[in-house]
Amino acid sequence: MAYRADNYDVVVVGLGHAGVEAALASARLGCRTLAVSTNLENIAFMACNPSIGGPGKAHLVREIDALGGEMGLAIDATFLQMRLLNTGKGPAVQALRAQADKRAYQAYMRRALEGQPGLQLRQAAIEAVLMDGGRVAGVRSRTGVEYGAKAVVLATGTFLEGRVITGEYAYSSGPSGQLPAQGLSDDLRESGVRLGRFKTGTPPRVDGRTVDRSRLTEQKGDERPRRFSFLSHPVPRPQLSCWLTYTTEETHRLIRENLHRAPLYTGVIEGAGPRYCPSVEDKVVRFADKARHQVFLEPEGWNTTEMYVLGLSTSLPEEVQWQVLRSVRGLEEVELLRPGYAIEYDYLLPHQLDLSLQVRGVTGLFSAGQLNGSSGYEEAAAQGLAAGVNAARQVQGLGPWMLRRDEGYIGVLLDDLVTKGVTEPYRVLTSRAEYRLLLRQSNADLRLTQKGRELGLVSDERYRRYQERKAEIDGLRRYFAGSLAGPDTPLAERVVQAGGSPLRRAETVEALLRRPEVGVPDVAAALADVAAADRECLEEAVLEVKYEGYLQREQQQVARFRRMEERHLPQDVDYDAVMGLSTEGRLRLKAAQPASVGQAQRLEGVSPADIAVLLVYLEQRRRVRSPGQGMEAPADGQ
Repeated sequence: MAYRADNYDVVVVGLGHAGVEAALASARLGCRTLAVSTNLENIAFMACNPSIGGPGKAHLVREIDALGGEMGLAIDATFLQMRLLNTGKGPAVQALRAQADKRAYQAYMRRALEGQPGLQLRQAAIEAVLMDGGRVAGVRSRTGVEYGAKAVVLATGTFLEGRVITGEYAYSSGPSGQLPAQGLSDDLRESGVRLGRFKTGTPPRVDGRTVDRSRLTEQKGDERPRRFSFLSHPVPRPQLSCWLTYTTEETHRLIRENLHRAPLYTGVIEGAGPRYCPSVEDKVVRFADKARHQVFLEPEGWNTTEMYVLGLSTSLPEEVQWQVLRSVRGLEEVELLRPGYAIEYDYLLPHQLDLSLQVRGVTGLFSAGQLNGSSGYEEAAAQGLAAGVNAARQVQGLGPWMLRRDEGYIGVLLDDLVTKGVTEPYRVLTSRAEYRLLLRQSNADLRLTQKGRELGLVSDERYRRYQERKAEIDGLRRYFAGSLAGPDTPLAERVVQAGGSPLRRAETVEALLRRPEVGVPDVAAALADVAAADRECLEEAVLEVKYEGYLQREQQQVARFRRMEERHLPQDVDYDAVMGLSTEGRLRLKAAQPASVGQAQRLEGVSPADIAVLLVYLEQRRRVRSPGQGMEAPADGQ
């Protein structure tokens, strides 16, 4: 017989990276929140690579931070190494990446959860979502304990019916030997939720004391490490190096000779895997012309010798993994600590969600993270924050909160998942964002902190820091526009030293900054009024000057995009009755029920001709007069 333990506003199931942000967001918005994990020792556990950030992913972390989330602060407090990537490329794709002390990161997040007013932690295995009609009523644990709730956020990661596979050996498990979540998949199916099956994997871990670093290439952190959070202060500190090596012909020979034992090729693995993070056996087969592949040795913490072998993700038998590892330059004597493995798990087909991450047709049920078919800690955390915010707002009787694609990478992520669906674990990439020059990691606070403040997530301290930074950048822009540099000034000399043509007359600093040879070091060294400015504020102000024309062009594209987003599609549209739609377009529109013409445009199988038909239909609908009334009120947003 079930026992009702207590009632909450919001229950969050799972405390990985999605669950942590969801629970914190819900509680910070004033909801009495319960956060449940099968093992409280594994809060925010990094089951795969011990790092945060990278192209696209760093943009998400900065946006989470700007909105009042925790991930940026956590990695800033616990990083082993910090590097700014793609410094030789444009600002749209530059991105921070940090190696994390895995255990310190977990400890930080647990303290954040335990210190959050209104948030209660509980260790339990949830096997059912309780329903009252078409509305969520709570959850029930495997031991029969029920927790009442007005909204539930599912953030179960790769645990749903998890199955770990190494060679011929397969068993029910969550990642890294944790307990799988069993029973919940069946319960969701009974509620009409459609599930799929995905696969992901992880490489071996080795003892760093047995790595011959003299044969590897050292990769150090930046001398002046930056920070993910706009609240953190950059302070020099010791860092640990990563190490680069390569696979060899012997590595590839061993893999090819053992493909008949690789679960990926024997049919043991059924779920689709991530194309952007393939296993080493997949790389050897797909890129047979390549003589070698990169392998990175990454430290996992200050207090451990364990190292993560990035680039050798595999589910080959353990004895083969030994041989493969020792065929790599610098790893000839290496000791294996943990073998790599593949893990299969159930995921929720994300086209069943609306853009608030609520399951359509089930009021109060939200889903976030890898459960939605994504991959990566950063993608999970971004969804967790969005789901936690929307669960809280629903409990409070407020409308859903959503970011558009033109407002942030979080908006791109959510729209891609919900609108386009997934056929493999989804990874955010800078190439997925149409307006990536506007959506830089460097300006995430300028874009989103005000929105976070309006939501109620941004603290007074964070908001004050945002206002100060914005004021400094605006002040620098005014200074550049209003200050002149003559032919005999230090800045003019720097122009000539950099290979630019000499000044014949005085020019504004702004005009000189538009020259390709003039950059931040020049104005910082030559202008006394600028030398004391915050370095990142100065970089942002200079960037805005240099790319002003491109930024204005993207703003014009955004204006056109928004016009289509504002052409709302009423939810009562009978697509079978819309004459002229293609058969595939009609099926896609009926299945997805897009909220706007813009969203309909992004559906696979919906052609430009289908969009033209929809626009004509909306205009005809707008002009139809109801009996005894004037012109019918315009459709939403028109």
